Amino acid sequence: MPPLPAPTTAKPAAPPPPASPRPAAVPGAREMVTLRLDSAVLAHFQKDGPGWQDRVNEALKALVPASDD
Repeated sequence: MPPLPAPTTAKPAAPPPPASPRPAAVPGAREMVTLRLDSAVLAHFQKDGPGWQDRVNEALKALVPASDD
């Protein structure tokens, strides 16, 4: 009986990474994020009903210094 060929350990080539995982940010556009907030902070912004995410955004924007772009 002829000897068996030696097993190869080469892995198949990995697919190339995507050119850009996300497009460049558009000025003024919003991005979807996951954010962990204390329950008291969340309750404060949700107490007035719909639009609480806009209120959180406005409160955070007030803390960010204006840029010279």
